[in-house]
Amino acid sequence: MKEMARYGFILAFICVVAAGLLAIVNTLTGPKIIAAAQSEEQAALKEVMPLAAKFTAVKPPAAEEILYYKAFDAQGKLIGFVFKASGKGYSSVIETLAGIFPDGKISAIKIISLNETPGLGMRVAEDKFTAQFNRQSSLDLFGVQAITGATISSRAVMNSVMKKAQEIKALIKNDPFDGSTKLTIDTEQGRSVDSAQGHAELTKGESKHDK
Repeated sequence: MKEMARYGFILAFICVVAAGLLAIVNTLTGPKIIAAAQSEEQAALKEVMPLAAKFTAVKPPAAEEILYYKAFDAQGKLIGFVFKASGKGYSSVIETLAGIFPDGKISAIKIISLNETPGLGMRVAEDKFTAQFNRQSSLDLFGVQAITGATISSRAVMNSVMKKAQEIKALIKNDPFDGSTKLTIDTEQGRSVDSAQGHAELTKGESKHDK
């Protein structure tokens, strides 16, 4: 009986020590992990909206989900918006980060997550495909050509971007989150701060292409 109690005490002691070590590791590495994630996010936002100096994340009140980002230049002028879109590809969900100008044209896109067929569907992440979106109307992406042999993956990106762009433009136009929580990401200072900047409506008059 005493032997069992001794083993139980040793086991409990080991568990306490292990838990303490894990807590210490989390304390030391937690801030670094957060900083790395913020840095990666800033780089991705900057990639699809290169002229922006600050990004403001717009979220509904009391919600964690980010609806979209507002992009501002160094003078504080609103120059566009950035959003995430996702669509079902051939073998995975493809997530895309897209920037859009106030006139409704795409600034640029970046594939941020996918697991498609190597050599085929994975090619949608290549510049040869994503660069086609630059300055295209978000209404139809008329100038974007699907990749031969990866039509499903290509269409997943194109359709998800067009659909999400329309949703985001409706949100901006209706401005339903005037009192929402916003987080400003300063790409020059590399930090995040709370912001109370107001919304601006997406201008109308998007370019239309004949099909």
